[in-house]
Amino acid sequence: MTAPRDARKIYPSSVQRAWLRRGLEQPGGKLPLFDEFGQQVDARTIKSCIEQGWAEPWFSNPLKPDWLVCKLTAAGRVVIAGRELSARASLELAKTAI
Repeated sequence: MTAPRDARKIYPSSVQRAWLRRGLEQPGGKLPLFDEFGQQVDARTIKSCIEQGWAEPWFSNPLKPDWLVCKLTAAGRVVIAGRELSARASLELAKTAI
């Protein structure tokens, strides 16, 4: 049985997380159009992040109207920071258990 299409995911996938994380380093939270290998970011990744509220369209590019220029939202920053804090907390717990 599958979840309803409008059900929101709690955490982004690894691909979504990698894309969203790159916006943390950019002025205004601008999200890249291309990955670290020079390949265009899949439109499904971008649209999914917009649907989840982790990214939002920033402006339209008149030269390339099919490109989605987006920026990281406050919710996107929280989900990325929360996931990283969770990972760090788990690492700290593992260190203290030794």
